[in-house]
Amino acid sequence: MSLVMYMHPFSSYSQKAKTAFYEKELAFEAKLLDGSEPVASEFAALWPIKRFPVLRHGEAFIFEATSIIEYLDALEPGAAPLIPNDAAMAQTVRMWDRFFDNYIQYPQQRMVYEAIGRENKQEGGDARWKEALETAYAILDDRMRDREWIAGDAFSLADCSAAPALLYADWSHPLGQRFENVRSYRTRLLARPSYARALNEARPYRHLFPLGAPEDRD
Repeated sequence: MSLVMYMHPFSSYSQKAKTAFYEKELAFEAKLLDGSEPVASEFAALWPIKRFPVLRHGEAFIFEATSIIEYLDALEPGAAPLIPNDAAMAQTVRMWDRFFDNYIQYPQQRMVYEAIGRENKQEGGDARWKEALETAYAILDDRMRDREWIAGDAFSLADCSAAPALLYADWSHPLGQRFENVRSYRTRLLARPSYARALNEARPYRHLFPLGAPEDRD
């Protein structure tokens, strides 16, 4: 049975899931969701909510990037699982995965949605979301003091989440010089071969970033 993922290379959550595939060197068929047929109709019939990525593996159907990574880890844990076997450490990994989705990705996406008119501007506009990112950056900067990865000594599910979250967050509200530990962590994430591969596959779509992708850096 082949692993089939419906995704788009420029999607942060697609990149998150792809990073896990590349970490584990698992082959998969990518179904590109760019509005073209027959994939668009196939996806709509499969998942009417129309949020991606989703994974199909035989009769199994998995939605949400975190759940996809959990599934892959159970399918092929390998010598270095993305979710530790130790229960307490696994809880820490899952907790920080939620941090990146809820406190980095969420405000960054609100800025994008407001820019493209998908959501009405809230009172305070971008300032509200920039403040939320500043708060998250400060927490993360303290966490990353003297750390290589966000949870434990090994690259994990939470780092798969962190890589695209920090890529786009820094494009939307730059880290600047204040958050040195976060900037160093972001650099390590972007250099990680698994994420670097996902990022490289997204390059042809950089012009689509509504707030403007930097011309001189990732």
